[in-house]
Amino acid sequence: MALKEILIVDDQSGIRLLLNEVFKKEGYNTHLAANGLDALKIAETVTLNCVLLDMKIPGMDGLEILARLKMMQPNLPVIMMTAYIEQHMIDSATELGVTKYFAKPFNIFEMRDEVGKILAVTEKI
Repeated sequence: MALKEILIVDDQSGIRLLLNEVFKKEGYNTHLAANGLDALKIAETVTLNCVLLDMKIPGMDGLEILARLKMMQPNLPVIMMTAYIEQHMIDSATELGVTKYFAKPFNIFEMRDEVGKILAVTEKI
């Protein structure tokens, strides 16, 4: 079975590195991006199984990145991470097809378990 491909998009290097470490230990192949352009370049070359996406990123924000990812891969599970719970952004993300939200600071074990659940479901489809 091929390794699952996870893209981690966050402008904070500490969060990228923490998530990278956790998901590599779980046996996933991880890709890291600090901004939207890098994220989209990775998404163009790798068939992703899940994306962990920060909502507030300088430049191209999380909603725009989400919209572009969904244009490339409509069924791609995307988990949004945000320190700022703003209802209009959550509503927009939901319309764009976000799978789940985590408020920062999040519980890394809950995040790991949620990704595992999402990937187990998508594997059966």
